Amino acid sequence: MSTYTYDTTTYIGKVRLLIGDTDISPTTDAHFSDEEIQAFLTMASNSILLAASYALESWASAESGGLISEKIGDYAYTKKSAENKMALAKKYRDED
Repeated sequence: MSTYTYDTTTYIGKVRLLIGDTDISPTTDAHFSDEEIQAFLTMASNSILLAASYALESWASAESGGLISEKIGDYAYTKKSAENKMALAKKYRDED
């Protein structure tokens, strides 16, 4: 069973803070489980910034196949969340 916590005194909570995955109640609003974030931390040798970078890249990859832009009449919308996540991931990787 997956767990979802948000406590900024823990490494998992700090990664959640950096990636904006802080809405864990109900748990269906969280993008990553604690176990998934722990896996990113393990891959990153417990570097919070590098783990956040891995998480953002994973999240962006999952979003990249979805709707990018939409136009209805005079209204147009372009979704750049995957692009923004990749830019933030690069920033964290550069800071690490």
